[in-house]
Amino acid sequence: MSATPGSLFLIPTVLAPGTAEKVLSPQVRETITQIDYFFAENIRTARRFISELKTGKTIESLTFYELSKETPEAETAEQIKLILTGKDMGVLSEAGCPGVADPGAVAVKLAHKSGIRVVPLVGPSSILLALMGAGFSGQSFVFHGYLPIDRADRSRTIKYLEKEAQQRNQTQIFMETPYRNNQLLEEILKTCQSQTPLCIASQLTAPDELIQTKLVQDWRRQPPDLHKKPTVFLLYK
Repeated sequence: MSATPGSLFLIPTVLAPGTAEKVLSPQVRETITQIDYFFAENIRTARRFISELKTGKTIESLTFYELSKETPEAETAEQIKLILTGKDMGVLSEAGCPGVADPGAVAVKLAHKSGIRVVPLVGPSSILLALMGAGFSGQSFVFHGYLPIDRADRSRTIKYLEKEAQQRNQTQIFMETPYRNNQLLEEILKTCQSQTPLCIASQLTAPDELIQTKLVQDWRRQPPDLHKKPTVFLLYK
């Protein structure tokens, strides 16, 4: 075992195709150039992302370990031991920042348990970009991830989040699988009070980006088509 362990680098990826030069710092490309071993939520996406950066390395020379929500933690715990031999490893999310609403957090937890240095790199986070652009409280906010699929449970959850926003002066942030966005928006507009502010942040960093805050009653008049468009929803008081 090496006397000098490597580090675990948390490497952000793009939120929208073709935006790497615009949204990623040079440090991301430089770091990837120096690493041969990666954890990836989706190996195919990770390979494509690295190929597009044109680092000069062949994809065949790199090793990828899948780290999805189905990956057994024991498997990742074994793979991360490579860092203790002196190798650096990177964590790549499907989109955005690894470890935030992302299974990459498992590798980070294991790294800390083993005393491995963790290095998060700067990059686009849909959650923070949406919060920045909403005009809501950035002092107190909660990210809830995905809401329940069951319609009745989802409706109850939306009512609860609206109440929390009003009583706690707290921004409530959540999202949905892109192909179910329109159904979720329909449920929000049906469930929430007319005067509740709702921010819709969709296709962030893409040319057709939408970040707009309106009252629920105004969204009802002209709801956007969000089908298959990565979107973050925010409620406030």
